[in-house]
Amino acid sequence: MKTVRRCIQIKTKGNPQVVDITEEVRTVLVNTKLSEGVVTVFVVGSTAALTTIEYEPGAVKDLQEFYDKLIPRSKEYHHDATWGDANGFSHLRAALQGPSLAVPFEQGKLSLGTWQQIILAEFDTRPRERTVIVQVIGE
Repeated sequence: MKTVRRCIQIKTKGNPQVVDITEEVRTVLVNTKLSEGVVTVFVVGSTAALTTIEYEPGAVKDLQEFYDKLIPRSKEYHHDATWGDANGFSHLRAALQGPSLAVPFEQGKLSLGTWQQIILAEFDTRPRERTVIVQVIGE
């Protein structure tokens, strides 16, 4: 088994933003020359998250509206009172979705469905430069 670790830098615009990072992850995998194993993707920070979705405008809008209904931006959160940064909702959304994702691969290709892309969801209230760690374990 071999382990390769790379970082991807993603500039975001702030909440709400969904960024397709599939090609960046795929490039990291291809450059490892490994044929079978698992890719773990992890976003550093507590106000962004990773998942998969069919990355098309309707599904992206549905995801954003889902989070607006589930964890509204307009509500007051205890975190906001503690720090005064008005991003309590961002932390909750990121915690619910999660910071990491594991994707198996075989024959040097990610085992994603035809309409499945890896996305970074930015929940913070301001633009950020996100570090996404891509760790590939395989042979």
